[in-house]
Amino acid sequence: MLRKLRIILEMIKFEHTIFALPFAVMSMFLASRGIPQLDKIGWILVAMVGARSCAMSFNRIVDADIDAINPRTAKRAIPSGHLKKWETWIFTIISASLLVFSAFKLNLLAFRLSPVALIVIMLYSYTKRFTSLSHLWLGISLAISPIGAWIAVTGQFAVLPLLLGLAVMFWTAGFDIIYACQDFDFDKRKGLHSIPAKLGIQVSLWISSGMHILTVFILIGISVTSELGSIYLIGVGIVVAILVYEHIIVKPDDLSRVNLAFFTLNGMVSLVLMVLSIVDLLIT
Repeated sequence: MLRKLRIILEMIKFEHTIFALPFAVMSMFLASRGIPQLDKIGWILVAMVGARSCAMSFNRIVDADIDAINPRTAKRAIPSGHLKKWETWIFTIISASLLVFSAFKLNLLAFRLSPVALIVIMLYSYTKRFTSLSHLWLGISLAISPIGAWIAVTGQFAVLPLLLGLAVMFWTAGFDIIYACQDFDFDKRKGLHSIPAKLGIQVSLWISSGMHILTVFILIGISVTSELGSIYLIGVGIVVAILVYEHIIVKPDDLSRVNLAFFTLNGMVSLVLMVLSIVDLLIT
């Protein structure tokens, strides 16, 4: 069982929970106007891990047949035979249950909205079969994290987490477009939908840049609608530098550094913004 669990965690890239989790942590600190209650922190973290694990394992189940014929993904656990679909289904159901139970422990609104969150994050796996805007759907899926964390703390909606969610949506869609450039030829051949497959790599990289510019403007706007000040804006400045570098190293005729842009740099974006937001909030 432990070996299977290790394979599953590797398959879903468990460490990449770091993309959305920092925004949830940032949001719960903002909602609490300081350090959240320990039980809130604990259940929000469990909910985040459950949601992301459910979404990723479900995606691997749905995409298993596609992964098997794509040279880039053929060695993933299910198509390579290291995991059975039914084993992954068990993990998916447990992960979804973690989200729902955590939401139940947080408050009534969070519990009522947990099935909606599950539907959104699981439907993403089908979007590339019918729309080139699948990148935005992924963005919406990650945008749930700061909105959900705010609701978990306060039990209600507000403008600030919606703005933060909007920033996460455009940021995620932008880097997912870059990542999708790797599968340009495969997606075209198999009739799968993505912005690179529809518009080409050069135009797609321009669109990705535009989405990241929108992200930065929204992040700056958040400083106006929140208690965040100069330290937070320093964080935004660092994020700008990281995103600029991300777009410099990925070129239409050279996608060799896509993984650096996708994994390492975007992990830095979320962590930097989280840390400096919390520091700003606590010391000013």
